[in-house]
Amino acid sequence: KSETRAIAEEHCLLNAAKPDSQDICFVPDGDYVRFMERYTGTTYPAGDFLDGDGAIVGKHRGAVAYTIGQRRGLGLSMRKPVYVLGKSMEENTVTVGEESGLYRRRLLADDLNWIAFDTPPARFRATAKTRYRQLEQPATVTVKRDNRITVEFDEPQRAITPGQAVVLYDGDTVIGGGTIRMV
Repeated sequence: KSETRAIAEEHCLLNAAKPDSQDICFVPDGDYVRFMERYTGTTYPAGDFLDGDGAIVGKHRGAVAYTIGQRRGLGLSMRKPVYVLGKSMEENTVTVGEESGLYRRRLLADDLNWIAFDTPPARFRATAKTRYRQLEQPATVTVKRDNRITVEFDEPQRAITPGQAVVLYDGDTVIGGGTIRMV
């Protein structure tokens, strides 16, 4: 990115100094829920916030509007800070709890894309990350017969999220990755 920004600056392009964004870049007002409703013609109804025991602790504005690990903007008044620990689109629920509930050591991924292997070894060590700004973390990767992998991190990782990508590295080289299905 720094090289690209330098080239853009040399050519007096306006976006040379534009700050990085993790949001969806093509949603001009940042309201991606409203964008999805317009784009798909689907509305996302309000539903229940649940605690770890399944008790209702509040109402949310549509499960699609929340992400695993989110703390701000929940609109809940709880004794302690709470974070989104999980959500069920089928049941339209969002489960909240303490930050400690966000940490997991293991994930299952599919929809694999191998870059460094024609056929990966059955088990290997790599570093992996599950979030854009996360530092790669040491892990053991086990390739399953059904073209899925399990990734077991040496240390628990925060907010591993189904539907997001896991990317595997050997040093600075991307060796492959896939879509996280279960944690």
